[in-house]
Amino acid sequence: MRFLPPTFLLALLLSSGCRVPAPERPNILFITVDDLRPELGAYGQDFVQSPNIDRLAGQGVTFTRAYCQQAVCNPSRASLMTGRRPDALRVWDLQTDFRKTVPDVVTLPQHFKQHGYHAVAIGKIYHNVIPDTLSWSEPKLYIDGFPFDPDAVYRDPENMAWLEQRKAEITAAGRQGRHIDQFGQWYLKAGTTEAPDVPDNAYYDGAQTDVAIEKLQELKDRDEPFFFAVGYYRPHLPFKSGG
Repeated sequence: MRFLPPTFLLALLLSSGCRVPAPERPNILFITVDDLRPELGAYGQDFVQSPNIDRLAGQGVTFTRAYCQQAVCNPSRASLMTGRRPDALRVWDLQTDFRKTVPDVVTLPQHFKQHGYHAVAIGKIYHNVIPDTLSWSEPKLYIDGFPFDPDAVYRDPENMAWLEQRKAEITAAGRQGRHIDQFGQWYLKAGTTEAPDVPDNAYYDGAQTDVAIEKLQELKDRDEPFFFAVGYYRPHLPFKSGG
């Protein structure tokens, strides 16, 4: 059987800032990357230059046998976060909520939460539209100014001009309700790639990294250990669909 490469990259066990001895209850920073595949120096690939993440991997635990069970986001993420195969969860598509098929299943962060951890998330951990509130000790972190599903965010002038034209056409047709999310942000897809010279935090992954660093400082000062999940959207690309 041929397995797909792992979508989920690293679980890092960090030194504990809580009052319990560190070897007993370490803090955990859980990092996921969408569609990255194991093409990093940490996985033995010498054609990739990834010194920072390699160093991070060297300080923690790198998952080398965490295989995607399906080549689709929702079932593969639900599978990894519950430890059950898609057939056991009965989740094979992007719509099914595993809480509807196996409501009592305990997820990875939920397990830590039940054992005295403060569980927090930002970015893409489960499938975007199925965030699973039972897994977290507080509402999932979002960033003002970005859409609910921030995989389609553009900064290239050509793409942005095209989007403004599409917004005008959609509004004139009275169909804008289909393209504005619960945060009041437009969600439209333009080109599949772009590379403008902008700061990292102009895009969601960079912006959420800034927020995650601030949140880590806050979590470090708590009197309880934490499980902090940070999910990156790239290199997953917003391929065009009907607008």
